[in-house]
Amino acid sequence: MSVSLKDVAEHAGVSIKTVSNVVNNYRHVTPAMRTKVQHAIDELGYRPNLTARHLRKGRTGIIALAVPELGNPYFAELAGAVIDAAAEHDYTVLLDHTSGRREQEILVSQGFRARVIDGLILSPIELEPEDLLGRDHDAPLVLLGEREYGLPYDHIAIDNVAAARAAVRHLLDLGRSRIAFLGARTDRVNEPSHLRVDGWRAELTAAGLPAPDALVAATGGWDHADGAAAMARLLDSGELPDAVFAYNDLIAIGAMRVLSERGLRIPEDVAVVGFDDITEGRYGLVTLTTISPDKQTIARLAVRSVVEGLLGTDEGTGPGGGRELRAEFRLVERESTLGRR
Repeated sequence: MSVSLKDVAEHAGVSIKTVSNVVNNYRHVTPAMRTKVQHAIDELGYRPNLTARHLRKGRTGIIALAVPELGNPYFAELAGAVIDAAAEHDYTVLLDHTSGRREQEILVSQGFRARVIDGLILSPIELEPEDLLGRDHDAPLVLLGEREYGLPYDHIAIDNVAAARAAVRHLLDLGRSRIAFLGARTDRVNEPSHLRVDGWRAELTAAGLPAPDALVAATGGWDHADGAAAMARLLDSGELPDAVFAYNDLIAIGAMRVLSERGLRIPEDVAVVGFDDITEGRYGLVTLTTISPDKQTIARLAVRSVVEGLLGTDEGTGPGGGRELRAEFRLVERESTLGRR
């Protein structure tokens, strides 16, 4: 027979309400009482009926995560972190991808799955602020990425300009001076690529060095092939950099392939820095120096924001939102800039 709250309460010698408070992780429970109840839970093997718990609150127990593409390792790793963070709050995650298309992002943000999910974490690419103005349901929405929307929804990002400056500063400290940027976009502003170009330019300028447009290579996408094509165009133009800072790790890895094919040594001839710290970058023949966003913190902040929004709705105060929440980043130094040691 299944173990009930009543069984746990009798075993621990406390009230059912106290057991419920511990199971639901309410703050106002003393550490001693929490330990006592948890010991009883462990001894009896009690498992909460999560479905029933959510249904009593009019919830489904599901949070949606919508990203541009699940095939991108960064978003796949982020999704894993969100799933882990959601599990800590007894939530399941529904994954969706928008292909970075505005119409799909609008569809997702306007709640076409409103009856299925309790909240949405969305990483948009093409979404415009006006697309969210007509949102008329109260499921909490949390936005990821670097574009600021100025709307009453929590927004979680890292400081892309500061991260780019850290990457370029690392290359400058190694004595590099002709540092190219791969992965610029010619459309839209306030996207991560524009912010990272801004950081690249600002750090070079601060060092008293030029930041020529000839060393900025645009890409149509963010994959290996895009990086390889951009690197080839840059080399064919006669602009030989002594370092490359790439928009993401996939572009950096594609660029490294072309550099090797052209007989250029990494990092002796051209040092390379990526962005995202995906697993692939740690296991190549030349491991990749990269900017590592704190994906776990991004995930925890996003899930916590949804849960807090749901709590506000339960208490009649609305889902809240409108906060700018920052996650940290760090520079991970590897062989593509330091060589083998």
